[in-house]
Amino acid sequence: MNFFEVSQRLVDALGLAQPPVAVTFSTSSEFDKPSGPVPAGCRFWQDAAERTFATTAADHRSCAVGMYTHNLEQTPDAQADLSTALAVFRDLGYLTEADLPLIPVLQMCPQYVVYGPLSQASVAPAVVLLFVNAAQALIASEAAQQLENRLLPALGRPACAVVPSVANSETAALSFGCCGARAYLDNFTPETAIFAIPGSKLELYTERLQSLARANSTLRAFHQLRRTQIAAGLAPSVEESLSALKNG
Repeated sequence: MNFFEVSQRLVDALGLAQPPVAVTFSTSSEFDKPSGPVPAGCRFWQDAAERTFATTAADHRSCAVGMYTHNLEQTPDAQADLSTALAVFRDLGYLTEADLPLIPVLQMCPQYVVYGPLSQASVAPAVVLLFVNAAQALIASEAAQQLENRLLPALGRPACAVVPSVANSETAALSFGCCGARAYLDNFTPETAIFAIPGSKLELYTERLQSLARANSTLRAFHQLRRTQIAAGLAPSVEESLSALKNG
């Protein structure tokens, strides 16, 4: 698969403001290291828009929750941080005991988590992340319904859980992120969500998203025309509106 081409097709079809990011699990450290420490692993999603690098458990040490969701080897200090964080979450009413088993955790134990632009990928990624707005998420949800034969799952906190959710199930998911990710990522604005695609279905999703984006563009013009016609006091049939749209 030509990942540069696939990345461009996704950007063009959806009008993405940010390039797709590839997440890969590897046993190889052939890639560069991260540029420096980060407050949480989700920050790597932003850095990965520009270059490819491989992270180890130690690079994720500042976020015990992210280490937990990615099933990374934890030091005693990391385990203590996780216990403290969970206690704070419970005290705030942010998390209950019943919530914890519902948080996805990666089934494998990766030695390296590789992040980078999809356009630079040399092997099929485990997960591809798209930063989308509501209109783009609409098209993504339509594609997921057709390809997965179910409604698109929408996840909340923690944002990093979308990666194991998609990697484990090989089905797409939408993430609204979490307050931590929105604090750590400059590009995770209030209008933004994350659509995560399993790498095994990347070509299928690319084709569906392109087709549905074209269909939505045509239908949007149709509905805008209908609004104008009806506001002008007309009562056109669907066929009449379609004819008017076709004739410009």
